Amino acid sequence: MSTSFATPQDVEDAFYDAIDDQDLAAMIAVWEDSEDIACLLPMTPLLRGAAVREAWASLLSGQHAVEVRVEHLHWIEMGDLALHYVAERVSPVGQRQPQAATPMYATNLYRRGAEGWCMILHQNSPTPPPPGAGSPDRDRPPPVLNPGPAVR
Repeated sequence: MSTSFATPQDVEDAFYDAIDDQDLAAMIAVWEDSEDIACLLPMTPLLRGAAVREAWASLLSGQHAVEVRVEHLHWIEMGDLALHYVAERVSPVGQRQPQAATPMYATNLYRRGAEGWCMILHQNSPTPPPPGAGSPDRDRPPPVLNPGPAVR
């Protein structure tokens, strides 16, 4: 069951606090009580509804304790929806150099309902390496695919 949050930023703060504190009840509270919720983490399939809650139960089980530092990149609010783009710097608990951690880009989507704001989507992915830091092929433009016969 979700908790009442006055603003999308309140939800976001509670979401990252729940990760830092390894607090499953607080994590569940930020999510809308709906099968519409979704979470997409790197190298995992899209999770929806109850599968989102189950995944966070596993992630917050104490085996993966991390600290997350968040940099807000851009916010968009449109009526009852709010979209936040952030950079997450994730480091193991106790490692005191979170600024050195490679950021992940994240998109958080919030919806306002009768009870207040709740999270309905969290998606994150690694940031691309800077130009020249990857393989030589990484800096080449993608190949042009054969478009087939010309249409007249």
